[in-house]
Amino acid sequence: MRTIYLAGGCFWGMERLYRTLPGVVNVTAGYANGSSLAHAYYEAVCTGVTGFREAVQVDYDPEAVSLAHLLFAFFAVIDPETPNRQGPDFGSQYQAGVYWTNAEDAAAVQKIAAMEAAAYPYFAVELKPLDCFFPAEAYHQRYLEKHPSGYCHVSPGKIDALRRYPFADRPYDRPAAQLLRAWQSEGTEQ
Repeated sequence: MRTIYLAGGCFWGMERLYRTLPGVVNVTAGYANGSSLAHAYYEAVCTGVTGFREAVQVDYDPEAVSLAHLLFAFFAVIDPETPNRQGPDFGSQYQAGVYWTNAEDAAAVQKIAAMEAAAYPYFAVELKPLDCFFPAEAYHQRYLEKHPSGYCHVSPGKIDALRRYPFADRPYDRPAAQLLRAWQSEGTEQ
């Protein structure tokens, strides 16, 4: 079992996305890299002064899904150019970021991020080791399963496309958003 931490805006949509990907064993919505456990709760995080990012802890089986595949899904749904914002949500808690716990993952993240960054004039995704992670309150876990009409900045169509994307059969050699659009335009995604 391996784990990566991803902050891609509101954690509800990111949790929903990663729960659909094959090889993902568990996803936990929570707060990453903030000031202290005393501030790891929704109301404090929303003040923008705790340093926490809304993030998901993604536990996965590396025999069934690669870290590259998980990062592909991440970069396919985020706006990598805008700091402290994803979709209509803004504030430091919505800063996009990838956080790792070992040197092997750091190298893989940095390699993929460099490829993604080369396509943009400004790259605003945080890339750093995980300092801390605290699970969010119970009502945030599986929120969109409990509230199917709830808000999500990641569209259900994109989530479904990423669930079906033939990652193992296609090289990840240019930005994920471009590859996903090209595959969808081929009309072969059925």
